[in-house]
Amino acid sequence: MARWTVEILERRPHDPEAFTQGLEMAGGALYESTGLYGRSSLRRVDPATGEVTAEATVADDLFGEGLTVVGDRIVQLTWKAGRALVYDRATLDLVGELAYEGEGWGLCRSGDGLMMSDGSDRLARRDPESFELIGTVTVASAGVAVDRLNELECVDGLVIANVWQSPELLVIDLADGRVTAVIDGRPLVDDAMAAAADPGAVGVLNGVAAIGDGTFLMTGKLWPRMYRVRVVEAG
Repeated sequence: MARWTVEILERRPHDPEAFTQGLEMAGGALYESTGLYGRSSLRRVDPATGEVTAEATVADDLFGEGLTVVGDRIVQLTWKAGRALVYDRATLDLVGELAYEGEGWGLCRSGDGLMMSDGSDRLARRDPESFELIGTVTVASAGVAVDRLNELECVDGLVIANVWQSPELLVIDLADGRVTAVIDGRPLVDDAMAAAADPGAVGVLNGVAAIGDGTFLMTGKLWPRMYRVRVVEAG
């Protein structure tokens, strides 16, 4: 198994009040889902400055989770309600809902399907229009199932997954669920804590978005910074 780490290329502002649940770049804009009851939102963010340029609030009884862009729509999961919120991508107006069983954690677009995590060791493949369950893949590292899979980013037939309460990200081959690499995100955690007014308030690493040039944006829950990083071999 490959072991990688992150090289920090840029430090960018991030709202320290944002309990980040999901990140995705599309059309030059960054879309961010935030969580917590009474504080959840969907945001369009300037990726260079961290400025929130548009925002849709989520009902107080829903806890926002991961999101992904599907054409001219954005789909945002909720934690325990079994409801995926569907927004118009241009206006961030809520235009519909999709139903699912179980919890919602992370979501990303892979080919003609959506990959979804629920905190277990399984990733669900869903139809992007109906949200119907098409199949599942069990994620394992050296033959041992890996759970707490959280925020997801789909890239070239692979999934990069945050692991809840861990500074590591996993690179997963969707063909068989095998973990092919581990990315050590501790340099980002250390830097975010050093930059925070109250290091004890900084939450876990969460949120990864592919920019499209081989680099990624990464941040965490209640972090004052977002990072443009390159994934490199661990020394």
